[in-house]
Amino acid sequence: MQRLRIVFAACLLTCGTLVHAGGLLTNTNQNVAFNRQLSRNAAIGIDGVYSNPAGVAFLGDGAHISVNWQLVFQSRTIRNEYPLFANNMNDATPRRKFGGHAFAPVLPSYQIAYNWRNFSFQSNFAVGGGGGKCIFDDGLGSFEKIVSETAYGASSLASVVDKVAGRSMFSSDQMFGSKGSYSYDSYMRGRQYYYGLSLGAAYKLTPSLSFFAGVRGVYASCNYYGYVRDVKVGNLPLYKVLDPSKTNSADIELNCNQSGLGFTPILGVDYRLGRWNFAAKYEFKTRMRLKNESVNQAPSIGNLPDNLAAAFMAAGVPEAQTKAVLTHPSVEAAMGALKTGFDERLTAATGEYADDARIAADIPALLTVGVSYNPVDPLRLYAGFNYFWDRQATSYNHREKKLSRGTEEWSAGVEFDASKAITVSAGWQNTSYGLTPDYMDDKSFVVGSNSLGAGVKMKLSKKMSLNLAYFFTIYGHERTNDAEAAGSYTADYTRTNHVFGAGLDIDL
Repeated sequence: MQRLRIVFAACLLTCGTLVHAGGLLTNTNQNVAFNRQLSRNAAIGIDGVYSNPAGVAFLGDGAHISVNWQLVFQSRTIRNEYPLFANNMNDATPRRKFGGHAFAPVLPSYQIAYNWRNFSFQSNFAVGGGGGKCIFDDGLGSFEKIVSETAYGASSLASVVDKVAGRSMFSSDQMFGSKGSYSYDSYMRGRQYYYGLSLGAAYKLTPSLSFFAGVRGVYASCNYYGYVRDVKVGNLPLYKVLDPSKTNSADIELNCNQSGLGFTPILGVDYRLGRWNFAAKYEFKTRMRLKNESVNQAPSIGNLPDNLAAAFMAAGVPEAQTKAVLTHPSVEAAMGALKTGFDERLTAATGEYADDARIAADIPALLTVGVSYNPVDPLRLYAGFNYFWDRQATSYNHREKKLSRGTEEWSAGVEFDASKAITVSAGWQNTSYGLTPDYMDDKSFVVGSNSLGAGVKMKLSKKMSLNLAYFFTIYGHERTNDAEAAGSYTADYTRTNHVFGAGLDIDL
């Protein structure tokens, strides 16, 4: 029981990073042009307001607008194995499969630029992080792991008490039993949106060289809700030894809203050389502190001795004998360790979700570089590289220090003008995180991947074009194996991602 709440909080964090192509906290798919080509760091287009803002200065004079809509499906799968899982009364096997699903039906964005002489004034709005709701209908493996350990520990405590009392009571099959069997019900949901609005300007210093400077305001709005209910150890509902007068006294419930505001300075440069184009962008670290507004419930085991005494008295055990049992050194030591550990871990676990707390959640700095080449007029080739300074972005309890390095991304793409009205494109992106065994757990569930995208740009009129795209991500597997007293606890993490998009580009 002493670890129950800390794992519950960890499970909720799994819902944090929802649907994105990019780093741990960054969505780089902020325009459908990216979805159909996946390498836009050196592209010249209205989508460059996000991906290559300096390059937007090379568009023609006048207003340029892009309005985009994306539909995102994502799933997460974790396969666990642990010997104590076999004590689950509803699934007596040591193996588990836990699945979460995220769905974002409307992920909007717009990019606007007004070019005048050598100037380009720009604005971008998008969901720069998160972007949906992730649900785990049956909880997570790390949560069941602690429930199973709690049940085993409760059964052990029951055996100690009964041994001192000289009678079979708490360890009987009608109560805790002696095997550590358990059952429980849990549900978790996370919703996370990081809204970003940027303003900036590019200046074309020469016909081939332009610079950009701007700032993005980021507003975070998150909610985490979940519960653990109906915990039973053996045939005894846990609430009966915590507070028999309240059937929910053993329940855990968390409902936490988080919000915060941060600002991101942005610099960019673009250089054209014949059929080549070179571009770079640097986004500074965004300092974010999330403010909590929470209504949480957690069990307390402070009344455990009194409730055990009441159970003895109800069974007809004399008061003097009851007192002798519960004050026995071995029983007091077991209960004292249980209560102290529970209270300490509860305090540590609820810090991130405690009401009125301010939580560090920086967005890492980002460097993007890219090159494009136009070997013949209808054909354009692209390549790019992104680096996220994840280890320098402060997070709660400095989780970032568990990473070995920042996130690295490599990309390549191609566009071909099949006709005056139709452009077809495709692209690839590889994402590699600096993961370590210490970082990989349920509260930090990311996996290296390769994404493939394709789409079409259709010229509807002289001033209007439609982008249609689809990209999907092929994720690898991250595996961990932790040695525990009860045996090895293994985890295998993977996920899926599918994104459909449509965008309208308008030149005025």
